[in-house]
Amino acid sequence: MPSSNPALNDAIFQREIKASRSGGFEPGYGSPADEVPPGLFGGQGASGSTLPPPPGALGQERPTWQQPPAAPPLDHSSGETMRMGGTMSAAAVLLAIFVTAGWFGWQSVTETTVNTPQGPITNTDMPGWIFALLFVGLGLAIVTIMKPKIARITAALYSVAQGIVVGAISHVYEAQYDGIVLQAVGLTVGVFTMMLVLYATGTIRVTDKLRKGIFAATGAVAIVYLATLVLRIFGADVPFIHDSGPVGILFSLVVVGIAASNLLLDFDFIERGVKAGAPRYMEWYGAFGLILTLVWLYLELLRLLSKLRSR
Repeated sequence: MPSSNPALNDAIFQREIKASRSGGFEPGYGSPADEVPPGLFGGQGASGSTLPPPPGALGQERPTWQQPPAAPPLDHSSGETMRMGGTMSAAAVLLAIFVTAGWFGWQSVTETTVNTPQGPITNTDMPGWIFALLFVGLGLAIVTIMKPKIARITAALYSVAQGIVVGAISHVYEAQYDGIVLQAVGLTVGVFTMMLVLYATGTIRVTDKLRKGIFAATGAVAIVYLATLVLRIFGADVPFIHDSGPVGILFSLVVVGIAASNLLLDFDFIERGVKAGAPRYMEWYGAFGLILTLVWLYLELLRLLSKLRSR
């Protein structure tokens, strides 16, 4: 079952584990003779000798099939496999890079105050290259998902690009609603801590049914946002859900809940990657997935708070 976070899903973990443990899998149909385990068809196989004809071809009695030898147990102490502590440390590094880049993004936005009969109004000006960095961050995310081995580099670059963009967006919100950024940051930290405690204590268990539910809900939100983007290109919009009315606030609350639920899936996939013996570089990949979810959660909280403040 794939994760609703595109970076953290079973297919990617299994692919990387197979690539790093080539000796831990049974040979498939058409494998070379040297890879056939001894006794599989009654021949010597690994010794390099020629295997006998298939059973029954010359009247031989069909031998009993034997299970190939199991893969050696994983050695988590060797430092070659993924660790939970290592993933959290990598996430802390990426978060520090993100916050530092966010400060530069914040500084790139200029404010001008205009006096009107209704009172002073603050206008913000975001440089055009910020939007270019948005697509750069998207490209780096795609590259990281396709090439987890280089996540140590691409995840850091993604944190720089995305941090600058989110920092600029945060400044625009702060200019309109004083103190909103600090509130959103505090809520993001609080939600992350709460979900981590609920997962670690087993209060919430990630089952297949829960995974499917979160995945479906996340997909529905993605469709709504995509529809909004397309409609805005043609000068229209999805009614009610993006304004500050009751429907809009309820929609934002639901999306925040879905984003928070994705943290449970992130924790679960990272833990399963550790238990499955994923290669060490997947620590950075798992950290990258956490940053993706945290950024989404923060932006949704920022949007929710802005709706509440504008009422």
